[in-house]
Amino acid sequence: MGFPLKAAVFLTLCLCLFSAHQTKADQYDNINISSSSSSSCNIFQGNWVYDASYPLYDYSNCPFIDPEFNCQKYRRPDKSYQNYRWQPFSCNLPRFNGLDFLERWRGKKIMFVGDSLSLNMWESLTCMIHAWVPNSKITFIRKGQLGSVTFEDYGVKLLLYRTPYLVDLVNEQSGRVLKLDSIQNGNAWRGMDMLIFNSWHWWTHTGSSQPWDYMEERNHLYKDMNRLIAYYKGLTTWARWVNINVDPSKTKVFFQGISPTHYEGKDWNEPSKSCYGETQPFFGVRYPAGTPLAAVVVNKVLGRIKKPVYLLDITTLSQYRKDAHPTVYSGDHSGLDCSHWCLPGLPDTWNQLLYAALVS
Repeated sequence: MGFPLKAAVFLTLCLCLFSAHQTKADQYDNINISSSSSSSCNIFQGNWVYDASYPLYDYSNCPFIDPEFNCQKYRRPDKSYQNYRWQPFSCNLPRFNGLDFLERWRGKKIMFVGDSLSLNMWESLTCMIHAWVPNSKITFIRKGQLGSVTFEDYGVKLLLYRTPYLVDLVNEQSGRVLKLDSIQNGNAWRGMDMLIFNSWHWWTHTGSSQPWDYMEERNHLYKDMNRLIAYYKGLTTWARWVNINVDPSKTKVFFQGISPTHYEGKDWNEPSKSCYGETQPFFGVRYPAGTPLAAVVVNKVLGRIKKPVYLLDITTLSQYRKDAHPTVYSGDHSGLDCSHWCLPGLPDTWNQLLYAALVS
């Protein structure tokens, strides 16, 4: 069945999405921390500076890194991508302290929910903490879509729940159906002390890499749909789940912002290039490709959510990092990978920003 989308409806929704920049969403993507001048700053606005004290851990000493992200193990010849530190314009980020993190979250459960970018960030955080307590007793489990690393001496459990769309993908008689208004997966997310959500990359997949045959909304099947609108509908279902199921006094909720790709050099005004061979960040004042439309959708949904959900606004600072992808230096990813990120690397900064938001 086709999807008859009237032009007027489509235009109206697009205009609403673009207006999201000036909505209530602004309060979510400007996590402020105090600077030495007793003012505050947006920790997501800044630049990358070379810092020889980085990286925050050695890849060879972390047992949690997937081959996909382990660029040094798979002989990436350059290393400077590991040495860049994010510097906000008007303040300094607190340096990550794994012992402090473990003490603050002693006896707690933290879950990353989303696709392989959630995996990237989850593994980064486990490595960052492990570097502080290398001799601590640890339980590490990976089974199907679930993963967990427990720092037993502190009772801190870091969990991963792999679900690329957040909403349900089910096998039915008609085929594989992506249910835009169903989120039964959410039963597994209850009882957490912190949730960090992420979704976008799989919404763009087509052809043989598309894992669904139909989309469904209100018991109606669609063969396809504008992917940004489908994403908006799916995230709205997720927001409804958060509103109904999250008690803010017991659970902190974050949304891991849109992670950019660097397959097309035109995005940074070098159209003949991709991420392959890039060894330095983009140092321009404004990233030429501008804000991804998916980030606009996220802002729109967060602007309407009733419970506090804090956006880790990683998009722009990650756009600058065309140098930080595995490219061809990956153990289990064929071809060129300009989507995921080397570890150590950029996701460590995402977790530093998470830490700053928690301690500020």
